[in-house]
Parts: sequence; C-alpha cells; structure tokens
Amino acid sequence: MNIGQASKATGVSPKMIRYYESVGLIRPADRTDSNYRDFGERDVRELQFIRRARDLGFSVEEIGHLLLLWRDRVRPSREVKAIAQKHVADLDARIGEMQAMADALRTLAECCAGDDRPDCPILKDLAERDSGLHRARRKLGRSPNAVSSARAKARS
Repeated sequence: MNIGQASKATGVSPKMIRYYESVGLIRPADRTDSNYRDFGERDVRELQFIRRARDLGFSVEEIGHLLLLWRDRVRPSREVKAIAQKHVADLDARIGEMQAMADALRTLAECCAGDDRPDCPILKDLAERDSGLHRARRKLGRSPNAVSSARAKARS
C-alpha cells in the first residue's frame, strides 16, 4: 500500500510517517518500480503501535525503545513495565504542575474585578518576578521553568 493508504489505515499522517522513517523509528519502506513507498502489513502494525504510543504521550525516544522490546519476542516484560511506570510518574508530575498553574490563574481571575478600571491583578502578577505561579511551582518542588521543560519533552 502507498503512503496515503498507510496513513489512512493507521491514523498517522504521511508527513509523520516520513519523519519516523527519517529518524529510524521505522525501517525504510520498500519502493515500487516508480519509487513510491510500498508499506506492508508489518509496517502498518508498527505505525499503529507508534500511533497508540504517541496517543499515550510517549516520546519518540521512548517509542523507539518500546518498539525494540516489542520486536523482541523473548524479552522479559520488566523493562517494558519500568518504562511505563516512569512515564506514569512523569505524567503525574506534569499534571501536578498544570494543576498548580490552573489554581494560581483561578485565584488571580477571582481577584480581578473584570470591569472598566485599568488595574488588573492578573497583569500585575504576570509582571512580577516572584509571581503566584512561581510560588506555586516552588511549593511543588519544581523550578520556574519545569513546565516549559515538560512541554519540550512531550514534543520530542
């Protein structure tokens, strides 16, 4: 099947299929006589695996490791479980950070009159070096840049 058909069968866009191929997450697809990619059933199963792993928030690096383990039919499951447990811990930490951000912003929104006056505690807090959000992150034991680091990791 061609890349469009593989995309439709897996829910992975052609652009992402090409990307996964370029970074070595999937093996290069066979080519037809006219040099079009030709995906087989194995390729489709791997793309479905990748799609599900991405839906669960695993990074490309983690997916690469999981794919190696999945392909190894005699591997013990302890390593897979450890990867999953670490990912759950990372998700829980990010959820805590986002909850702290939501709580800080909710408090600021409650303090704002939202009327015609120019004074606004939300803008004042955003302009402060030691804002409520920074205090909330420190309370959780996170650096002020932890959320942006977590976002960058999630995109990888």
